[in-house]
Amino acid sequence: MTFPFDLDPHERDPGGWCASLLHNAELLLGCLNAVEARSVAEIGAFMGELTRLLLRWSDEVGGTVLAIDPTPHADLEQLERERTDLELVRMTSIEALAHVPLTDAIILDGDHNYYTLSQELRLIWERSAGESRTLPLLLLHDVTWPHGRRDDYYEPERIPAEHRRPITPDRFVFPDEDGTSASGLPYRFPAAHEGGPGNGVLTAAEEFTRAHAPLHLAIVPAFFGLGVIWDTTGPHHDALTGVVGAWDENPLLQRLERNRVLHLASSQRQLQRAQHANERVQARDQLLERMLHSRVFWVAEMVLRLRHRDPVFSRQKIRQVMGDDDLGA
Repeated sequence: MTFPFDLDPHERDPGGWCASLLHNAELLLGCLNAVEARSVAEIGAFMGELTRLLLRWSDEVGGTVLAIDPTPHADLEQLERERTDLELVRMTSIEALAHVPLTDAIILDGDHNYYTLSQELRLIWERSAGESRTLPLLLLHDVTWPHGRRDDYYEPERIPAEHRRPITPDRFVFPDEDGTSASGLPYRFPAAHEGGPGNGVLTAAEEFTRAHAPLHLAIVPAFFGLGVIWDTTGPHHDALTGVVGAWDENPLLQRLERNRVLHLASSQRQLQRAQHANERVQARDQLLERMLHSRVFWVAEMVLRLRHRDPVFSRQKIRQVMGDDDLGA
């Protein structure tokens, strides 16, 4: 399998979640080229996986990359030292978007909740209007399940209490289950329930585009969903439509993604159940091991045998349960 610029999105994804926006690289790069972008900002850069792709793109077009992340990974900080065309801003998106230069395109892949994305979009819109410029191309990740209609919080305290959904910390989510679960895909601070007003990144994106008539929101339902927002009155409308039009809410892709996330969540659920079962077996074996070497248990067994009674529990039966008949007495 060949990916753009020879980057492998599975390199840091041994579980096969396909959570990186790098999986949508062809469409993402196609959109950047369609608007003839020369500068791009990436919100939520973290380890710099997508940043590496953007830097290779910038090599091709002579562009610049702005990475915004309040807690960047050491790999991203190393990348900043290596590349003069990369600027790393160690702030939250809302802090940074209030003053950093607006780029030709902005990738929004930070804190996946309604409040954060709504504020990001509002700031970008207001600054674009204030500078009398066309809205930058906006590329959003995680606009389908699970974050499309369910908030998740990196640090809940950053969200004003009145805008924060009730959460169930360290719980799991599963397709078509409104609440949270004891198994499925794990998240630290997911909203307790899916759906409803003010919940999820897709909800925020839809409200934003409805409030501003010239804007169009395209949804590519693949790898947790790529959203593309642009001004239809701008000069690149036809070019962008040519890139994403056939993929926008494509029913075949929707079925494939639904099937993918169902199998992903199911495999995680089965893995978690297997781990729990293994933990129970280990606990049982530890108890049986102690019984096997217990002098009290040995004496009780000997007394029963001397009375010509077959013990309900014996060391031999314990060895059979533990699957090891070769344990010494």
